[in-house]
Amino acid sequence: MEKVEQSSNGDTPAGQVVKVPIPNSQGILILGIFSLITTFCCGGIGFVGLVLGIIAVVLSSKAEQMYAENPAAYTEASYKNVNAGRICGIIGIVVNGILIIAGIIYLLVVGAGLTAFFSTFPWENVIN
Repeated sequence: MEKVEQSSNGDTPAGQVVKVPIPNSQGILILGIFSLITTFCCGGIGFVGLVLGIIAVVLSSKAEQMYAENPAAYTEASYKNVNAGRICGIIGIVVNGILIIAGIIYLLVVGAGLTAFFSTFPWENVIN
């Protein structure tokens, strides 16, 4: 925390503490929102939403730790950005995980169905 002396234009009185935003607070919010957007728009293809969500959650945990150490040094708006980004990232991770599991189950069911179909197919008549 840093104390600021009287500025030349008189905006900041002597002894007042200047609050700064938490580092990466806007980036965390953007990553969380993009995690949701890529998850819902792309349908979990490419795992982009999953990766962005994980990055947002990791960065938000570090930012929350910094805020917990010295809450008077940081603005409340940046803390709210960190929380919103973390929540969006968690939602993106969960939804993308559900889509990935559903895709794997779908592939297993379709694979089993095609295996059963082609195992009973009369190949002798087709080859000859």
